Amino acid sequence: MKPINYRIPMPAVPFNPPVYVCQRALEPFQLDGNIDKTFWKAAPFTTDFVDIQGEHMQKPRFITKAKMLWDDENLYFAALLEGNEIWANVTGRDEVIFNDNDFEIFIDPDSDTQKYYEFEMNARNTVWDLLLTKAYRDMGTPINGWDIKGLKTAVHINGKLNDPSADNKSWSVEVVMPFAALKECAYETRKPESGEYWRINFSRVQWLVEEKNGEFYKKIDKNTNLPYPEDNWVWAPTGVINIHYPELWGFVFFEDNSKDSGVKEYAIPKDERIKWQLRTVYYAEHRYWDEYGCFTADLSVLSDVNIDNRDIKIEVTTNTFEASCRNEDNTKDIIIFSDGRVIAVG
Repeated sequence: MKPINYRIPMPAVPFNPPVYVCQRALEPFQLDGNIDKTFWKAAPFTTDFVDIQGEHMQKPRFITKAKMLWDDENLYFAALLEGNEIWANVTGRDEVIFNDNDFEIFIDPDSDTQKYYEFEMNARNTVWDLLLTKAYRDMGTPINGWDIKGLKTAVHINGKLNDPSADNKSWSVEVVMPFAALKECAYETRKPESGEYWRINFSRVQWLVEEKNGEFYKKIDKNTNLPYPEDNWVWAPTGVINIHYPELWGFVFFEDNSKDSGVKEYAIPKDERIKWQLRTVYYAEHRYWDEYGCFTADLSVLSDVNIDNRDIKIEVTTNTFEASCRNEDNTKDIIIFSDGRVIAVG
């Protein structure tokens, strides 16, 4: 039997996204791309980025890590991208930035895996911001005309842009996104409150390059006569070479630490772990469709489903399905739909 090319691959990582506590900004901010300043001192770095497929893959050649802060108006991002290959060619806003080495931010404010934001920038401080209606695997559409109103960005280069002979060490970025532009896809269309979380991920695209005549060029694979595939290094691995698996992005909790001396610790919420159990049903249902041309209400015939002894209800139509169960506290129904959307109601 010919192997099936599944449309929605099952991730090769367990459900264990990183958790980050985003503290309130307590210092005045000056945008210049240099993150070695008082404003960022209290904000911890994320863990170092890993290969998008998971920590079992080869360790990235260069260190990448990020920071976050927030206040009443803005969400602040900073990132350090180490390495001596500092180059960028794209200059037009909303062009395909990942044709260069780049830094990327992904934000799903309500953790439903739909209506989420993507942002990319290169070392020239050229940006691309867009809204995704759904993940591409779920037939989502990118809305490139959407812009982050009030967006501010800056790049600081420890070295020299597009010069392989320079003593290049790293480049760093600062990004300021107003909540006024982000809250439209958030819970109750509002900015977050202390103790709430958004789903966020970061990515760094890094191409293999070589030096020719004092310039950087993408290294060409002689077998294909094309550039070698880019590396994708991320904060939260998705287990596939596809960043658009929002269910595996990190958990960023907003903490108002301005009124006391301590910062609370947070863990992945129980309801999110139940969402993941339903997500395994989603993967299995789509594999079943690829194999048999229909969905099924029979849970017993679905492979690799992780239900944790929970009662699951599956309803199927000719072209869709929805799977649901009660949450840990028996106060809500958690539902996942065939197009990937997951919600809690009750």
